[in-house]
Amino acid sequence: MGDTLRALLPLLFLALIFVVLVLLPMRSRTRQLQQTRQMQAALTVGTDVMTTSGLHGRIVGLGDDAVELEVAPGVVVRWARAAIAEIKGPQQRAGEPDPSASTNDRSDPA
Repeated sequence: MGDTLRALLPLLFLALIFVVLVLLPMRSRTRQLQQTRQMQAALTVGTDVMTTSGLHGRIVGLGDDAVELEVAPGVVVRWARAAIAEIKGPQQRAGEPDPSASTNDRSDPA
């Protein structure tokens, strides 16, 4: 019995390595893909997004398989819905103060 276990030990070790290196990352990737598909299905007009190529824009039109993004005032481009990588926060408009800018809380030295 001990000889059989010793003979199977390398095979068990290889099976364990396969599970760790192949199956666990596959589950993680499947979960991430499912979350991305849910996000893409829940897109709405007016949402600020970023595409997989890094283009930022605001959704102005939705289709079954495509979205129309306004990337500059008056410039609308059509993208595949699957190309939307993530939802971003509201875009900063010209002339509006940046809410993320730090304020100086120190008193004026004068």
